[in-house]
Amino acid sequence: MSDLLLDTHALLWWWGNDPRLSSAALEAIADPDAAVHVSAASAWEIATKHRRGRLVVPQRVISRFHEEAIAESFRHLSISYAHARQAGLHEVAHKDPFDRMLAAQAEIESLMLVTLDRSFEEFPVTTLW
Repeated sequence: MSDLLLDTHALLWWWGNDPRLSSAALEAIADPDAAVHVSAASAWEIATKHRRGRLVVPQRVISRFHEEAIAESFRHLSISYAHARQAGLHEVAHKDPFDRMLAAQAEIESLMLVTLDRSFEEFPVTTLW
C-alpha cells in the first residue's frame, strides 16, 4: 500500500462514517500498514469554509483538529516552503488554493491522494477513489 494523503472531503467523510467514501478509499485508509497523512491545508480549508458558512462540521473538528487526526493515527503534514512554491508554480488552470496545496504536497512527498475530485487529474499526482 502506498502512503496516502487525504483530500479534505475524504477526511471529513472518514470522520463522519459517510457512505460517500468509496470502498477502495475506506479500505486503504483502514489498512493498518498504510501511513495516512492529513495536511495542515485541510485544517485551513475546513476552518475557512466553516467561518464563511459554506461547511457545517461538529465544533470538535475545528477546535480539536489535531487531536482528532492523532486519534485516528493519521500523520500531520505541515506546509513547507517547497510545498508553497510548488502549489504556486503548477501550470494548471485550477484556482482552488487548497487543492493546489494538496496536489503539491502529494507530488513532493510521493503520496497517493485519496480524493473523489477529478480536477486532480490535471496535476502530476496519483489518486485513489
